Amino acid sequence: MSYLEWIAAAFVLTNVALVALRSVWNYPFALVAVTLYAFVFFEAKLYSDMLLQGFFFALNLYGWAAWMRARDDSGVPVRWMTERARRGWALTTIAAWIGWSFAMDRYTDAVAPWIDGAIAMLSITAQWLLARRRVESWFLWILVDLIAVPLFASRGLYATSAVYVVLLGLSIDGLLQWRRAAATGEVPA
Repeated sequence: MSYLEWIAAAFVLTNVALVALRSVWNYPFALVAVTLYAFVFFEAKLYSDMLLQGFFFALNLYGWAAWMRARDDSGVPVRWMTERARRGWALTTIAAWIGWSFAMDRYTDAVAPWIDGAIAMLSITAQWLLARRRVESWFLWILVDLIAVPLFASRGLYATSAVYVVLLGLSIDGLLQWRRAAATGEVPA
């Protein structure tokens, strides 16, 4: 474990706690966290997670702008997806996972290409839905957390594994808070 991993972990925890509270100020913490974690995951040969950090950086910039436009006095409004949108995102995520993981398995020395690929593709979908303020993003984050804890522990990334245990709790809290916020009568988009 490195000091860099611990610092990145602290930024992630702050970020997710602010997301659960629907605070737009989560984004500066996210940008620092993903930058640091790109180095941590490269060192651990978790290339899908390393590359994922670049995607997160770009999507966090998009999310920051989108949340700034959408916020009001009660925070950032959230909504549920339609059933059709859920099916579409599920199929797209599964197809991306299979394609990505196959490529990582075949063309790199990644240590866990299929599990790491699942974390990456689920995270991409979850982060996109989070930027779009969809409640379903939290279900995906919970699944990511459950998969990531044992993977990161197996690679000796104990601080990161512990962070994902805490993230699991924060994700459950985020889901509960966003469900309540979405129940205020907003229609799914």
